This record gives sequence, C-alpha cells and structure tokens, in this order.
Amino acid sequence: MQLLKTTRTNFLNLLNEFSLEQINQIPEGFSNNLVWNFGHLVVTQQLLCYKLSGNEMYISDELINKYRKGSKPEADASQAEVDELKKLAFDLIDKFEKDYSESKSMFDSYSEYPTSYNYTLKSIEDAINFNNTHEGVHYGYALALRKAIK
Repeated sequence: MQLLKTTRTNFLNLLNEFSLEQINQIPEGFSNNLVWNFGHLVVTQQLLCYKLSGNEMYISDELINKYRKGSKPEADASQAEVDELKKLAFDLIDKFEKDYSESKSMFDSYSEYPTSYNYTLKSIEDAINFNNTHEGVHYGYALALRKAIK
C-alpha cells in the first residue's frame, strides 16, 4: 500500500500547487482536468477492489458516476467536493488496508474484469497491482496537464 500512498501524496501535492479554478480548467487538447483525474483514482480503486469483489463501496453513487471510466467533467468541482476527494483519497486506502489485512476472505469472490490496458483482473491481488499502474498512468497525465494549465 505504500506505493499507492506515495502516488496519492504526489498527486495531492500537485493539486495543491493550483487554485480551484486551475484544477477545474480543461486545457486545449485535453479532455479532462486535474480534479477529474484525482477523483477518478478514488473511484476506480473502490470499483476495482470492492465492487468487483461483490462488496459495498465506501463512496456515493454520485461520485462514482462523476468520476468513473468513460465520464468527463460536466461542471466545475466545488471546493467542498475537492476537499472531500482529498480526504477520501487517504481514508479509503486506510480502510482498504484494514479490510484486506483483517478480512481478506471478503475479497475472495472476485469477478474477472478485462481492463482497457489489455490486462484481465482475476483476483484482488491483480486489482491491487493494476490499481498502482492505473494511478501512475493518471499521475503522468496530471503532470502533462500541469504544464498546460495557465
């Protein structure tokens, strides 16, 4: 989980370089913004680790619909929403770490999922490993966005 925490810390530090207006900005040539990428990471981890294991997720349907794969920013995120995402980004890692270490069997019933990365997830361990790759990809995208934000 340390790699996941490090990636999210790096992303949080990147977000904190900018104003609310700037993290909502979609620069020319891009299809989303910094806050969407950050929210997408929070939502995707929940979907990959909890939903595909048949477990309840710890986020709202509203957040899922706003930041899931295939979505795009439809409106600016408020400061309250950004603050919620920042809190969830770390609280949910801690919750997952606890659930996984104390009740690993809750993740035994994993639904196979072919990712758009051409890698099929078959277990919670696959999901954990893939999620780190996924977060790194979006952090890289965020670094490109950083250079385009005015």
